Amino acid sequence: MKLKLPYILLAIYLLVFLACGLDPYDRAVWWAENLPIVILVAIVAWLHRNHQFSHTSYFFMAFLIILHTIGGHYTFERVPFDWVTDYFNFERNHYDRLAHFSVGFYAFPIAEILLRGKRVQSSFIILTYPILAIVTLAGVYEIFEWQYAVSADEEAGIAVLGSQGDIWDAQKDILADTLGSIFAITIFYYRYHRNLKQLNS
Repeated sequence: MKLKLPYILLAIYLLVFLACGLDPYDRAVWWAENLPIVILVAIVAWLHRNHQFSHTSYFFMAFLIILHTIGGHYTFERVPFDWVTDYFNFERNHYDRLAHFSVGFYAFPIAEILLRGKRVQSSFIILTYPILAIVTLAGVYEIFEWQYAVSADEEAGIAVLGSQGDIWDAQKDILADTLGSIFAITIFYYRYHRNLKQLNS
């Protein structure tokens, strides 16, 4: 099952990708949102050849891939997420925040690579470097969104930016990424705390 799981998740992604590629709300937005995810899937597939991640890592990585692909179909502000918006009495669609939170989940496989690959011998670095890596990636991605927004068609640019009128959207997205990474590293610590203690012994 361990060897099959990545292929099962890949098959699910391909099905979602094909389904969401049919008649998206805006084809330009669909391309802009899906290109980074396709690149990400390719990187994970390449890493899989040399590194066997845990089931938890594969599940964590699949969250963003699926959520983002769905978001690209509707554009994030139009994803049918009204039940959450209405239940919590939100003023905006927070589906994009959920997707950003799942970006942080990649801290788990990053930490796993550092631990299993014996690339560092410090538990402190193993637990903090992935969080810092996610924060950096989040900032770079917000710059990418900004550049796309100012250079693309106005409507498509606004849809990719997904701010929904919030002037602090970029900062809140980065915060969501960061909180997701802290959550993932907390799970990582409880799963691998014995291995981490051995590094410091």
